[in-house]
Amino acid sequence: MRRALLAALLGGATLFAPAVQARPPEAQMIIGRASVIDGDTVEIRGRRIRLHGIDAPEGRQTCTTAAGRTWLCGQRAANALADKVGQATVRCAVRDRDRYGRDIAVCSVGREDLNRWMATNGWAIAYRRYAQDYVADEERARRARRGIWAGRFEIPWDWRRTHRGR
Repeated sequence: MRRALLAALLGGATLFAPAVQARPPEAQMIIGRASVIDGDTVEIRGRRIRLHGIDAPEGRQTCTTAAGRTWLCGQRAANALADKVGQATVRCAVRDRDRYGRDIAVCSVGREDLNRWMATNGWAIAYRRYAQDYVADEERARRARRGIWAGRFEIPWDWRRTHRGR
């Protein structure tokens, strides 16, 4: 009886509901000059922003050219993003927040989606685990053998798993 009365007073809510992490509103924008951290992370006014739907090679990650030469593809991916951004104002539409507290966003310079640009130019792959938004762009880069697709590379999430703590 008491439980039914309490439930009625609370509108059917339970006292034992799990805590839910607040999601940032869809329309939240972060705007400003961006510092590139790596090929899929930027910082604007002290806020770390992970580019939604893509995964780029890590800064220390190497790849192999078709001729068998090793190169710093993670560093090159970050440089490509930095060159693309330059001193322009970057607009990031926040979609979520990750477990590290970074905002997850689609970022653009003017009308150009930077996440898509990274995938289309072969500097990042589609992060299918979280989104399908950039799969077609990745496929175009792979077929054209752009960026990391010009040779061999380890998938960034696999590279992170095998190089943790090194």
